Amino acid sequence: MPPRQEPMITDPYFYAVAIPAVFLMGLAKGGFLGSLGGFSVPIMALAISPVEAAAIMLPILIVMDLIGVYAYRREFDPVNLRILLPAAVIGVGIGWATAAIVTESHVRLIVGVVGLVFSLDYWIKLHGRTASAKGPNVLKGSFWGVVAGFTSFVSHAGSAPFQVYMLPQRLPNAVFVATSVMFFTTVNLVKVIPYAALGQFSLANMSTMAVLLPLAPIATLIGVWLTRRIPQEPFYRIAYACLLLISLKLIWDAVSALL
Repeated sequence: MPPRQEPMITDPYFYAVAIPAVFLMGLAKGGFLGSLGGFSVPIMALAISPVEAAAIMLPILIVMDLIGVYAYRREFDPVNLRILLPAAVIGVGIGWATAAIVTESHVRLIVGVVGLVFSLDYWIKLHGRTASAKGPNVLKGSFWGVVAGFTSFVSHAGSAPFQVYMLPQRLPNAVFVATSVMFFTTVNLVKVIPYAALGQFSLANMSTMAVLLPLAPIATLIGVWLTRRIPQEPFYRIAYACLLLISLKLIWDAVSALL
């Protein structure tokens, strides 16, 4: 796709979908309905290309992440982060190296199927009510960390792989959200260099990002406020329900594109 010539995106339809998308991502970054944040790029892709949407969202994500870091700075799980983060950096590197080969549709399909199977296991078998919580696991965490880093690089779709590993541990919701915030803050900062190297930070994209940026702190702080006021069990039910929805959406998008 040739670089956009306009100084910024001016299409009213784009902002009609982009403003709700950014607000939704802010709520997710604050910890509320976290999986739904993965809908942001697909929603924006209704008006522009997914690659352009991802480039516009990355700086906004980083601002949201930093707000989340401050809000949850004392509650994250360091053991899981020590397992996940090195693997995620490898995943980002794989995404960078294969950017010209792997299509976004294939990545969406893989992530969607994994998330669908995992969420159905919870609902059909009532997994969350009967199984005991699981602790950190180096092999599983490293695998899902690589997958989360890779899919996050391609389309900011790292939430489902992250949750596949983290949700069975049934951590307190603030600890779960704090660990997610620290994880994706690091991953998104790592993504800046390869995104720039691939030429995704055009003048039009960054000007458009600046228009949307003021929504970031408002939506994120609302998400933090809501997360701290939802009891743990409903929080996990919401998280699994959102994981199911986003997985179905990813599969639908991928199959539609491939067919």
